[in-house]
Amino acid sequence: ASAYAKRWRLRCAFRLCTEVTMDVDTIVSLSTPPGVGALAVVRLSGPSAADVLKALLGKEAPMPGFREPSLRRLTDPDTGEVIDEVVVTRFQAPASYTGEDMVEISCHGGWLVPELVIEACRQSGARIADRGEFTRRAYLHGKLDLIQAEAVADVINARSRAFHRAALVQMERGLSRRVADLREQLLRLEGLLAHHVDFPEEDEPPVPITAVADQAARMVADLELMLATAPEGELLREGALTVFAGRPNAGKSSLYNALLGEERAIVSEEAGTTRDAIEAVVQLGGFPFRLVDTAGLREPAGNIEQKGIEIARGYLGRADVVLYCVSADEGPTDEDRAFLEAHEGAPVVLVNTKADIEKNQKHWGPDGTAARVRVSVESGVGLEKIRQVLPELVYSSIVTAEQGVPVLTRGRQARALRAAKLEVEAFIEALGQGLPAEVASTHLRAAETALEELLGAVSADDVLDVVFREFCIGK
Repeated sequence: ASAYAKRWRLRCAFRLCTEVTMDVDTIVSLSTPPGVGALAVVRLSGPSAADVLKALLGKEAPMPGFREPSLRRLTDPDTGEVIDEVVVTRFQAPASYTGEDMVEISCHGGWLVPELVIEACRQSGARIADRGEFTRRAYLHGKLDLIQAEAVADVINARSRAFHRAALVQMERGLSRRVADLREQLLRLEGLLAHHVDFPEEDEPPVPITAVADQAARMVADLELMLATAPEGELLREGALTVFAGRPNAGKSSLYNALLGEERAIVSEEAGTTRDAIEAVVQLGGFPFRLVDTAGLREPAGNIEQKGIEIARGYLGRADVVLYCVSADEGPTDEDRAFLEAHEGAPVVLVNTKADIEKNQKHWGPDGTAARVRVSVESGVGLEKIRQVLPELVYSSIVTAEQGVPVLTRGRQARALRAAKLEVEAFIEALGQGLPAEVASTHLRAAETALEELLGAVSADDVLDVVFREFCIGK
């Protein structure tokens, strides 16, 4: 297996050197959001970072020490005019974020000062960085693998605790370690097969072929466990589409406002108040949900209401979960039953609203729903139950996943692991058909390649362009 590991490392190094190109110039960018604020951070990275800084400090000024924040005065290299009093921190390659010489300048915020600092750096030999170029250089210098690089963007963009937690696990190599372990298993399997190739048919190989197949089957089970988190992991990015549905005056808008924590939807006793879809993102149990309040489902009273109902049905067709509201003071009707019986796809939570009306506590509605909750917006009864039920329904694989199982949050990750799983399954099938070990092992090498691509060991420029184009400029 050690020989195969050495071959893998050599192949990755060769492909990385030949398929991925890297600029060697010095880049500069604002790494904090533009606009009015107390402070801003300007970042420099590249072989001439120290020279650029020297030009801004002045020829006679001593250079700051490495990793020692230093209060300095920056001047325009052409006019000598003072730009700002700043705190400068230098980092020496390879002990920096990018693996290159780096400088971070903490200046006053606002629109003008950071722009003046960046322009002075540009005049001194730096160029403006591309989107994600700092993290891309960190990846190319081996500071991060591609999964970790993606996780950097996810940590920055996280809008829920669950997504933030999943991104941190990936940034700390939780997923990378699991993938690396799978790759090592593949290498060991290839090593065992090499013994079979070397042994004459009349000799007994050191490991029976059935044992090799059993080990491959365990790999398939591990891959399936990880892939089970993929559909819900991708929902963590934008939030699960949660559609409020029901007849007019069923309490949808009141429940929507209560879960959102603010008055976003108009609440009125007049039927048909909601004519359009109102959308907002909220955390429930630490998980992101896109709440959508829609028009009441009934025979429309006019063209505007008809368009609202058409929009509502469009959202229902794309929903990840449906909150179907039935008012307790009326109870379920034939229209409610018809909807619940005909609805396919997303799970439905049947919500009996206005549960504080005692005389109607018996009203529940038809069977066949994923969950049932009694709710009173006035008293708050049932609201916490909804906050508990929705994550359990929509993010069940993540909620119930074994501790330490990383969540797949991107389609690229799921596609690579799915490709590896299919190849290992094909390997098991090939062994079962009695194909020679050297023939069956081609599937293991294909699975190995899929895992290498996931880690970014063999990624080409166009793949990296796709990954890093969603980054902000200064990261």
